[in-house]
Amino acid sequence: MTAYDLARGLHILAVIAWMAGMLFLPRLFAYDVEQNEKSEPLRSQMQGLLRGWQLRLLRIIINPAMILAWGFGLWLIHIDVQARGWAFLAEPWMITKLTGVILLSAWHGYLAGERKRIAAGTSLRTSRFWRMTNEIPFLLAIVMVLSVTTEWRFG
Repeated sequence: MTAYDLARGLHILAVIAWMAGMLFLPRLFAYDVEQNEKSEPLRSQMQGLLRGWQLRLLRIIINPAMILAWGFGLWLIHIDVQARGWAFLAEPWMITKLTGVILLSAWHGYLAGERKRIAAGTSLRTSRFWRMTNEIPFLLAIVMVLSVTTEWRFG
């Protein structure tokens, strides 16, 4: 096994964990918002439970997985730079992949901020919003995976 194989395997595992959390968190937000239609004390109990899950999902799975995915991704870039030079970073497939990573990281930051707003009771997002945006990470993943596995180029 080479360092590249190890870095790639660990990167894939970290991305899987990151994606799993990013796909589940908006669903927890949708369930939380739906509790507003219920009467007390069930609403408070369920929201307390859901908000605990949201916080633990971010702190225990999503945040560490993102850090590891970034770390192993940077390690892969380092290995590739040594083997190919810096030029591969300007290839369309790599620009697409890196753009996807930035967008996914921005969505992650938005979800983390929204969790705080939900906990404070200041979020204006609806259950429908969370259900509609739930697939954003997967759509980004499709673009990123296909760009890397095909290494498509213009022309």
